[in-house]
This record gives sequence, C-alpha cells and structure tokens, in this order.
Amino acid sequence: MGSEKIVMVGTKAVRQRCMQQLLTDLKALELMLERDLFERDIQRIGAEQELCFVDQSWRPAPVITEVLPELPDPHFTTEYARFNMEINLDPMLFSGDCLSQLEGKLRYYLGEAEAVARKHNAHVLLVGILPTLRRSDVELENMTPLPRYRLITEIMTKMRGSPFEFRIEGTDQLITKDANVLFEGSNTSFQVHYQVDPDDFVPAYNWAQAVTAPLMASATNSPMLVGKRLWRETRIALFQQSVDTRNTAELIRERCPRVSFGTGWVQQSILDIYRSQLARHRLLLGPSTTEDALKVLEGGGIPKLYALNIFNGTIYKWNRACYGITDGKPHLRIENRVLPAGPTIVDEVA
Repeated sequence: MGSEKIVMVGTKAVRQRCMQQLLTDLKALELMLERDLFERDIQRIGAEQELCFVDQSWRPAPVITEVLPELPDPHFTTEYARFNMEINLDPMLFSGDCLSQLEGKLRYYLGEAEAVARKHNAHVLLVGILPTLRRSDVELENMTPLPRYRLITEIMTKMRGSPFEFRIEGTDQLITKDANVLFEGSNTSFQVHYQVDPDDFVPAYNWAQAVTAPLMASATNSPMLVGKRLWRETRIALFQQSVDTRNTAELIRERCPRVSFGTGWVQQSILDIYRSQLARHRLLLGPSTTEDALKVLEGGGIPKLYALNIFNGTIYKWNRACYGITDGKPHLRIENRVLPAGPTIVDEVA
C-alpha cells in the first residue's frame, strides 16, 4: 500500500465506485486462476527490512527526511515514524546460495544507510521496539510528513471516534490512551516474502499459519515499550491495538480487528482469504485510478488489481496473501510479517 495514488473512502459515491472496482478485481483474479495465467514452477523469496535510527544516547533519532534524500536508491523508503526506515530487497530465486545472497544484500544496504546516518549524528539499529522509546517520542511531530500517513491517521481516528486505547500486561502493565496512531511507528520488523504456485498456495499458506507461533517464539526481540516490561514480543499486542478502529462497544460485539492471525484454514484458494476480508471489514482507502480489471484481462493484458491490493494493504494479517506482477507475469506470494527486526542480520536470515 505504498502507492500515493489513493483516496479516502468518505462519500457514498466514492465508496460505491471503490467497492465496484474491488468486486471487479476479485472476479478478474478468479478468471486468472481458472485460465492458469499465473507464473508457475518458480519459487522466489524476498524481504523488507525495517530499522530504527538512534542518536549517540541510543534514543530515537528522527532523521529520515535528512537521510533518505542522500540515499538515491529505490530500495530505501519511508516508514510511519521519522526515526524509522524500510529497505525493500529485490526478489530472488529460492535456490542455491540465495540465503547467502540475502545476507550479503542486507549487509550492503544497511551499511549504506549507516554511512549516511552518521553524517547526521545517528546510527542504524535492528530491534523490534526500541527500548529507549519514551511516550513523548510518539507524538505527531515525529510522523513522516507524507500525505498517505496523514490520510491514514485521519481515517483511523475518524473511524474510531475516540482516543486509541492501549492495555498490555506483562511483568509490568501499560494502560494509556492516545489521539493518534503513531504508536504503530514503534514497531520494526523483518518481513519475509515467499512466492508459490497457485496450486500450492493453500497448503503453503496453511503451513505458514501452523509454524508462525513457534517461529515467533524462537525470535522474540521486543520485550519493552516506554520503559515497561511487557510481552516477550510486545509488537504483537501493540500493533493490533495501535491500528484498531473499534471502540469499546464494538469490542464487546466482537467485531473483527484489522490486525489478526486469521479465522480458519484456507480451503480452496487465495480467494477464500480475500472474500472473508471483504465480508468482515469496511473500505478505508481506494484507488484514484479507474482500472477496469476485466476489460484489461479480456484485452489480453494483466490487470494491476489496484483496488484489491489497496484494500488488502489495510488488513494487517500476520501472514498476508498477496498478488503481484514480476516481469509481466502475475504471481501469488505469502508475506510473513511476524518477525521482529534484528538483533543481527545472521539471526534474521537464519
């Protein structure tokens, strides 16, 4: 959902247009699966590395607007908070020495980021939640000044209708309220992507779900938040609560949160996931473009499925099912979002 080509679903007319585009995208995806248009017999992996900038005292350093212009490389991009950054690695074939290549690329890009950060009296750090983070660090002044972040904040706040509530219990207890969603910027992760054949998607996704809990248990790296000793992996609770658009009354009615692990095993195809999400969640954002995916498909092209991808980007599954295009060929992939950043590159690749 990194595209700037988005609009807020605020009026009835915009909602109807975006919903129609989303339904058209789902139908186009169904036809593409039936016609076997997806790339096959190729497995790829990819990764997104999120990181923190810290100053000489290991406190958050909000330097992204100074650092990013000095990194003229599309692999580097912004994150929600000014003291975070993201590195998007290119997909690579899942074979041979691909994991060694992954480690090498991470070292190279992190080295580039560190070199520029030092010019601004900052350093790069890999950690799920920065232990030195204070309550004052998650104010709006530390939000990255881009339109899409302001738009997301506006939408989340409007939908909730009251301050965001945080209640996390561990060794200590955190109970607080906040009028903005910048607490989400406290989280940094190492996200792993895995491209699979359409026929293999269901078992691959279900296996990803099955191994996620022990995987996370072996890789925790976020034990503290604003000085409180909470969960071994506090990111899980923090992320769910920091983008939760439900108020207390809706929690009682058990409306589904936008951050979740899932509701059951996938049975038929990736469409199961998308249809379930559409049935459970309201539209927040939509595309500003008006692609007709069915017309593109019938004309021999491959549709971008803008509406579907934007909607999917506002549902934060820990294992996210994704549609993409590589070299003109559509593919399906699973994005595992549960791993925290760090503590070292070797740990992440392992």
